[in-house]
Amino acid sequence: MSTSPWPWKRLRFLTYRNVQQDIRSLVDASSEVAFLPMHSISDRGQIDLSEIRSVDDVRTGYTVFTDGDVVVAKITPCFENGKGALILGVPNGVGFGTTELYVLRPGPDIDGKFLYYLTVDPRFRKLGEACMTGTAGQQRVPEDFIRNTSVPVPCLPQQRAIANYLDRETARLDMLIAEKRRLIDLLEEKRHALVARAVTRGLDSGVPFRDSRIPWLGRIPAHWQTERARWLFRERDHRSEGGDEELLTVSHLTGVTPRSEKEVYMFEAETKQGYKICRKGDLVVNTLWAWMGAMGVSPVRGIVSPAYNVYKPTQQLHGAYVDGLVRLQMFAEEVTRYSKGVWSSRLRLYPDGFFKTILPVPPLKEQREIAVFLQTQGKRLRALQSTTARTISLLQERRAALIATTLTGCIDISGVA
Repeated sequence: MSTSPWPWKRLRFLTYRNVQQDIRSLVDASSEVAFLPMHSISDRGQIDLSEIRSVDDVRTGYTVFTDGDVVVAKITPCFENGKGALILGVPNGVGFGTTELYVLRPGPDIDGKFLYYLTVDPRFRKLGEACMTGTAGQQRVPEDFIRNTSVPVPCLPQQRAIANYLDRETARLDMLIAEKRRLIDLLEEKRHALVARAVTRGLDSGVPFRDSRIPWLGRIPAHWQTERARWLFRERDHRSEGGDEELLTVSHLTGVTPRSEKEVYMFEAETKQGYKICRKGDLVVNTLWAWMGAMGVSPVRGIVSPAYNVYKPTQQLHGAYVDGLVRLQMFAEEVTRYSKGVWSSRLRLYPDGFFKTILPVPPLKEQREIAVFLQTQGKRLRALQSTTARTISLLQERRAALIATTLTGCIDISGVA
């Protein structure tokens, strides 16, 4: 951490760390206290203390905190993501949480909110990351780092003024970031609505419509046909001999994509011999997750898991149109009716079930027009989302820089009301 006009002190001289207390010595045994799991702490310092448990439920191996304490996540990736908070407003003044939290109790020379900002300073987090120990995915920041890291310490009135200034300025930036994220969500909702309308209603709202008599589909252009999937697809079960083709993955978010383009951490088989061959334009259904919408038309040739089902569309269908249709949420709900399994989270869509579904079949020329429309509009909306995402990144960088420069005295806040 860089130079500062203020003296520097180690956190060991400013805080009491992980004060071990029996929660039963702080509240009555019949009381209820707040429980703080890691997912209830945001990377912006907000905490959800709504989960209440009886003191009798508290066992050994927990972290006790009281009002005014600062908690810091110790495990990856929570530490790197900035998870931490100043505890305020905890019911009965005391609570407990996961053991993956360090608890820092401010001493007489440091303000609690100022201490919180010191622990979320990106430079503090970077130094902590460099000290992490443990195996991949289970690395933790050692307590020695928390004890021995030096931080700038202005006088208490300055600390409080800095904390109040950062409260105001980060809240303003957080509001802007939240608005941009809402915009991305709205753009995604608009994209889904465009796809749904185009593949089920067409592009010309002035044509006559009729009732399809298919509950999930509703009214469709009168000149469109409907047909069971049995007559629109043929199951393809060709297997790879060497397993050397491009490995594809199928999800409800991205459809069919090369696995190399995604961050996938699941186990990968040593050999892919016997994997199913998928040709460009084939429909691939993730049998286990079809109820979530994990299906789509492949843009490339490759291989997929033997557990998936591959279908070749007939000449009545255009691939890009089919991709938009089968990735609709309402189509995923429809195929759920024909899936098999006892538990909703373990339903499987086998070919006999898929073939029972009924799909709309516009004229092939119209399917191509819909596909071009969706490609053009999708590209435009994705460009807007990308621009908005870059703005969010810039605002986040501004937020991090604001905290860093203010905590080291590089920003004069003496005249800021």
